[in-house]
Amino acid sequence: MTLDRKVMLTEEGLKKVQEELHYLKRVKRKEIAEKIRNAVTFGEIAENAEYSSVKNEQSFIEGRILALEKIIENYELIDKEENPDCVLLGSEVLIKDTKSKKECKYTILDYVESEPDCGKISISSPIGRALLGKKKGDMVEIRVPAGHVKYKILDIK
Repeated sequence: MTLDRKVMLTEEGLKKVQEELHYLKRVKRKEIAEKIRNAVTFGEIAENAEYSSVKNEQSFIEGRILALEKIIENYELIDKEENPDCVLLGSEVLIKDTKSKKECKYTILDYVESEPDCGKISISSPIGRALLGKKKGDMVEIRVPAGHVKYKILDIK
């Protein structure tokens, strides 16, 4: 895996990446090795479904380890401004749907920390892209699968 750009992380995001990497290397690798040893006892490897399954799991874990190592090699911490004038990477934005009047709070982050269910959205998502660079009070129209939605930016932190 090669990254063609820096990955922007918060301190919390960097800590999560480091913890996951540590867990995968120190715990999951040992678990997988033990599962492989046990699967070998089930007989011929070529016809052993248990062995095949564990080897697939091992491949996934090793791929994830490589991805996390690349992120750690290519990260840059997000510099949070105290009172930003506009939406930046790392900003917490309070928006209001102009039609339903529903308010939502989003934190704009890089894809690595994106957790939409927790209000953490990627800068490459439709909402994240539309909000970047906008100011408090601006109206933003976002194209979503269901059509267009208009939001008003209520606050930026």
